[in-house]
Amino acid sequence: MKENNPHREDREELRELLQQFDNLKNGRRHSFIDEDSFERIINYFQDKEDLEKAMDAAVSGSEQFPYSASLLLKKADILLSNRRYKEALKVIEQAGLLDGGDINLYILKTDAYLALDQQEKAVALLEEALTLFEGEERLELLFELADVYDDYEDFDKVFDCLKLILEEEPNNEEALYKICFWTDFTGRNEESIRLHQHIIDEYPYNELAWFNLGAAYQGIKLYEKSIDAYQYAITIDEKFDYAYRNMGDAYIRVRKYKEAIEVLEKVNELAKPEEVIFEAMGHCYDRLKNFGQARIYYRKASHMRQDDSKLFYKIACTYFNEGSWESCLKQLDTALRIHRKNPEYNLLAGECKMQLGLYKEAVQYFSNVVAARPRNTAGWDSLIRCLYKGEFFEEALQQTDAGLNLTGGKPIFLFYKAAILFSLGSSKEALLQLELAMEKAPKLLKKFVELNPSILQNQMVVDMVARFKRNNKL
Repeated sequence: MKENNPHREDREELRELLQQFDNLKNGRRHSFIDEDSFERIINYFQDKEDLEKAMDAAVSGSEQFPYSASLLLKKADILLSNRRYKEALKVIEQAGLLDGGDINLYILKTDAYLALDQQEKAVALLEEALTLFEGEERLELLFELADVYDDYEDFDKVFDCLKLILEEEPNNEEALYKICFWTDFTGRNEESIRLHQHIIDEYPYNELAWFNLGAAYQGIKLYEKSIDAYQYAITIDEKFDYAYRNMGDAYIRVRKYKEAIEVLEKVNELAKPEEVIFEAMGHCYDRLKNFGQARIYYRKASHMRQDDSKLFYKIACTYFNEGSWESCLKQLDTALRIHRKNPEYNLLAGECKMQLGLYKEAVQYFSNVVAARPRNTAGWDSLIRCLYKGEFFEEALQQTDAGLNLTGGKPIFLFYKAAILFSLGSSKEALLQLELAMEKAPKLLKKFVELNPSILQNQMVVDMVARFKRNNKL
C-alpha cells in the first residue's frame, strides 16, 4: 500500500494553483480560484521575492473578490515592500472599511507610519488597537509597540511593553529573552527582580526567569545573589551556557577565581570557544598567581584576536611578575608594534629595561609615557627613579622640577628632589627639600629611603627623621 506524503501533495496542489493562475493571466481556460488559493499564490511569490508576480496575484484576487479585506491587506503588504507607503495606506484604509477587526490591518498600518517617519501616529494606532484585542493578538500588538518605541528611542517604554507581556504570559520566551537586554540597558534592575520573582513563584522551573533574576542582581552588584539565581538556572537546564558565562563573571567580581575557572570551563564545553572566555580564564589564573596557566589562556585568546595588543601586554605582565624581563620585553615588542604610543606598554617596557640595567633605553620609554600623560604621576615617578639609578643626576633634577610643575606639586617629587640633591653634594638644600616633603607627606619617607637605602647613614637625615617621630608626625 502506498504511503501518503502530505508535503508532496501540497507541492502538487501548489503547482496546479500556479498553473491555473498562469492560465488566468494569459486568457486561457482555467478553473475557479478561490480566495484562500489567491492568498496562497501571493505568499508563494512573496517567499520567492518576486514582488511583481505577487502584485499581479493580489490585483487579480481583489478584482475577483472585491470585498476581501485579507487580499487588500496582502496588496498593501506588497506595496510596503516596494516602498510605496502612501499607496499602501490608502489600500489599508479600504481594507479597514471591510473588516476593522483584522490585526494585520494595524500591524501593516504601523509599518507604513514608521516608514514615513510618523512614529507618533504608529504609537497612537497601536495603543488604540490594544483596547480591541485580547490573548495572543494583544501580545503580538505589544511586541509591535515595543519595536515602535525602540525605533522612537523611548527605551523605558520598550521595557514597559515587555513587562506587560510577561504579566499576561509569564512563560513567553521571546519576552523573557528581550527583557533581559532592556533591563540592563535601562538600568531598571529592581523592577526586573520583582517581576521575575513573581514569575518564579508561579513557575519555579522557568530557567529563563532564574537567569534574568541573576542578571538583574548582577546589574546592582549583588553578585552572591546573582550566583544563587544562576545556580537554579543551570540546575533546571544543565546546558545553559549563558548562565555559566554570567556566573563566571559574578565569581570574578567577588574574587572567587577557582570557582570562576570551573564554570568558565563549562562554557567552553557547551559553546564555541570565544576569546573573551579564554581571556577571563587567563585573568583568573593571573589573580591566583599561576602565571604559566594564565599565559596559556591569554595566548589562546590572542590566537583568536591577533590585533588585540592588550592580550600581549597581559602576557608580558605575567613574565614581569616572574622577573623574566627578556620574555616580558618580547611580548611588549608585539604590543608596541600594534600601539606604539600606549603609555601602559611603554611604562612596563621601561621598568624591564631598568631591571636589566639598560637605563638610557628605559629613559626613552618613560619619556614616551610622560609625553602621552604629562599630568600623570606614574610616568614621572618612573622616569625620575630611572635617571637616579642611572646616575644621571642633573637630568633627574630637571625632570623632578618638571614633574612637580605638571602634577601640581606632588610631595613624592620633593622627596626625590632631596635624594638627588644629596647625590649632587648639595646637602643643605637637600635637607630643606626633605623637611618640606616630610611636612607635606611624612608617610612617603619610605619611598625616599627605597631610592637610596644608604641615605640612613647620613646623620643629618637620621636626626631629622628622629625629630619628626618625637613630634608624632611619623
